[in-house]
Amino acid sequence: MIVYGASMSPYVRKVLAFGVEKGLELENKPVGLGDQDPEFRAASPFGKIPGFRDGDFAISDSTAIIMYLDAVAPEPNLIPTEPKARARTFWWDEFADTILMDCGRKMFFNRVVSPLFMGKPGDEATAMKAECEELPRLVDYLEPNIPASGFLVEDRITLADLAVASPFANITRHLNVAIDAGRYPRVTGYIQGILDRPSFKPMIEKETRFLEKVRAQIPA
Repeated sequence: MIVYGASMSPYVRKVLAFGVEKGLELENKPVGLGDQDPEFRAASPFGKIPGFRDGDFAISDSTAIIMYLDAVAPEPNLIPTEPKARARTFWWDEFADTILMDCGRKMFFNRVVSPLFMGKPGDEATAMKAECEELPRLVDYLEPNIPASGFLVEDRITLADLAVASPFANITRHLNVAIDAGRYPRVTGYIQGILDRPSFKPMIEKETRFLEKVRAQIPA
């Protein structure tokens, strides 16, 4: 099974982490948005990442890929079957993929993607507004909704945690945006706990080394 797309994308990272938690062997082929690689475009006709292929089956969209992986390998169960827990899991997945990602994308694109990979200055005003106005509202929402167990649903690791934690790898690890541990103890503990899992930690460390190498090549 092949996952197309760089893990720096929270969507790709989520799929790869899901695969690790499932014990699946997923081959990662890094490609960028709009890449013309024919195998990637066959899996993702509109050039969105991640793309996915398993033999003659190909599809794109992180949640669609995860639905396939979950059906192929039902255990360990990462998507609850109890109706309310299942609904909450998909809500958190949607929250991460749209609301949290919209905020994180403004920071990551303008501070990393545009200056480091496109050679263009980012819009720092947009990034700062996302950091100072949008992110606090999202963290305010998360803080009271994180159970004492440190897992969002059923007091165990589920898709909900993999989806929500993935964008925070870019925000807190690659952008070094600080979240006040005094004000948000559950959020900060939650992010650290999930991102330090074996499904995330080696991947994030590899991304960090890559970004350090890219930054080192840019003239001061």
